[in-house]
Amino acid sequence: MTDLTFPAPEWPALPVAGQGARFPVRRIFCVGRNYAAHAAEMGTEVDREAPFYFTKSALALVDSGSVLPYPPGTADLHHEMELVVALGATGFQLRPEDAMRLVFGYAAGLDMTRRDLQAAAKAKQRPWSLGKDFEGGAVIAPITPAADFGLPAGQRISLWVDGALRQDARLSDMVWTVPDLVADLSRFYHLSPGDVIFTGTPAGVGPVGPGARIRGEIEGLEPVTLTLADPD
Repeated sequence: MTDLTFPAPEWPALPVAGQGARFPVRRIFCVGRNYAAHAAEMGTEVDREAPFYFTKSALALVDSGSVLPYPPGTADLHHEMELVVALGATGFQLRPEDAMRLVFGYAAGLDMTRRDLQAAAKAKQRPWSLGKDFEGGAVIAPITPAADFGLPAGQRISLWVDGALRQDARLSDMVWTVPDLVADLSRFYHLSPGDVIFTGTPAGVGPVGPGARIRGEIEGLEPVTLTLADPD
C-alpha cells in the first residue's frame, strides 16, 4: 500500500431512504439553463441544440439539514432548487432510450451559487468555478431509489426561504429530460456509479443571507434543508 503524505479526506456519501448503506458520491455534474423561465430571468435563452454543463467537486457536498457558514468572497449568495439524479451503473455513448438503466435514484438538491462571482466571470468570459464550486455549494437530501419514485414527470418542485415561497414549477418544465441528459453526458464521460447530476433550476432564484432557513421539496422525495450561519 502506498504511504500518503497526509491522511486522505473522508469521501462524501449520501444516505439512501430506507437503507442503512450510504451512496458514495464520485462526481457532480450540473446542467445550466434547463428551465426556460429561469434562463429568461437571468437574461438569456435556453440553447435547444444541446445541454451545457459545469461541475462541482464532490468535496463541496454537504448533507441536507446542515448549518453552513455564509460562504467567503461573496455578498450575493443565491439558492437554486434542483432534481438530482444519482447513477448506479456504468455507461458510455448511450442512446436516450438506454440511459435510464444507469439511474439508481433521485434526490432534492440545492445548487448554491455565489452569483456576484459567477456574474463577474461571465462578464470576462471566464469559467464559473468560483461562483459554483465551493465548500457547501452542493446540498443533497437522502436519495430515494428509482423504483420508489417512478419517472420524473409532472412532479412539483418548490423552494421556501423562511417560510416564503420562492420557486415553484413542475419537473415537466425541464427542457432536457433525464434520459436526454444522461445520454448526452455519456458522449463525453464514461459514466460510473456514484456520479450525480443536478438537472437545472426553475425560475425564482434569489439571494439569501445569514440566518436564512431554506427548504426545498420535490413531490415523492425527501425535502432538502439548509440553514445559513454567520461567516467564519
